[in-house]
Amino acid sequence: MNKKNRRSLALLRQRVFRMVSIGVLDDPISRGYDVISSLALILNLTAAICSTFAGLEAKYGTLFRTIESVTVFFFAVDYALRLFTANNLYPDLPEGQSLLRYIFSFAGIVDLLSFLPHYLPFFFPAGAVVFRLFRVVRIFRLFRINAYYDSLNVITEVIAGKKQQLLSSVFIIAVLMLASSLCMYSLEHEAQPEVFANAFSGIWWSVSTLLTVGYGDIYPITPMGKAVSIVITFLGVLMVAIPTGIISAGFVEQYSRLKRVGDYATERDLDFVAVELAARDPWSGKCIKDLLLPRGLLIAAVRREGELVVPRGDVVLKPGDRVVLCAETPKGESFISLREIVLGRDHEWNGCAIRDLDLSRQTYIVMVRRGGTMLVPRGSTKLLAGDTVLLYSKEKRETLQKV
Repeated sequence: MNKKNRRSLALLRQRVFRMVSIGVLDDPISRGYDVISSLALILNLTAAICSTFAGLEAKYGTLFRTIESVTVFFFAVDYALRLFTANNLYPDLPEGQSLLRYIFSFAGIVDLLSFLPHYLPFFFPAGAVVFRLFRVVRIFRLFRINAYYDSLNVITEVIAGKKQQLLSSVFIIAVLMLASSLCMYSLEHEAQPEVFANAFSGIWWSVSTLLTVGYGDIYPITPMGKAVSIVITFLGVLMVAIPTGIISAGFVEQYSRLKRVGDYATERDLDFVAVELAARDPWSGKCIKDLLLPRGLLIAAVRREGELVVPRGDVVLKPGDRVVLCAETPKGESFISLREIVLGRDHEWNGCAIRDLDLSRQTYIVMVRRGGTMLVPRGSTKLLAGDTVLLYSKEKRETLQKV
């Protein structure tokens, strides 16, 4: 495949990836695909639920089966498109690895099981009943709607952020269940050999008691067993409250963070600079996708004649456009800043040579603008009133935070 064909294939993949990606609100095709995908899922689940009613199945069974066939075919096409664009989903991985990464991801498995059980009975008729059970997996596609709403995203983010604490609390509950089941089996086995027949019977009792369900199908009758049961019941209330408190605290933290950082997915330092293009600038008349931007630098917005233009790859920059460039702050202990100082008549630098200025070792004068002329800052250059001095400085982040 020559370079032109590879580029065409890459552009096609990028376009398809934008279409199947959820939440690309500035692309009408992507928004339309999201609507179709949601409607297909809702129709499929509605038909599956309605078909369980004997009266509706007898009257509209053919319609339900048609809806299922059409929607499942859509799920199969959707899966194929996601396989085709897997490399765009995981751009840091080689093509083969990105494909395997998607196939074995939770979303990939759900997408596969959304349509595969519908077609397997054609090849393996004996397993039709088992395959039908896997249709329930389609309901997990509802989690794709999660991408539209921050309130739903908070749930998954809280669970992911507090997973260590939640796992610790689950481990404590499991240990308590095991200890209480063995204890109750030892106390009640002789009095109720048919009820507490083995350690598993004690586990069933401890689960229903510690989780405050209390089915009442198995309970202690000896005085010691009742006394221990009271203690374990109180412990159960306390243990169940632990993960509840962790999740509640996580919700408070998450909403507080969202309030601080707005709609940002992660808290990262970003630097922005606005550049107004002139007719002779190299970027004028070029598409954004053809610009050779350094790694880590991107065009955040383009303002044209008072209107904001979404910076897609096919947008052609024009003279007069204000291009907003965004870059991540370099990692490390230092922060690079550029400052402009216009010298007044009473400024202490007025009339001084650059070599005589009391500057920090982390601060440099990189440019002096005098009138319409740019001066290279040499040690002998004498600064005058009206000069614009551009300072380059590296400051500690801690100092910036205090300021």
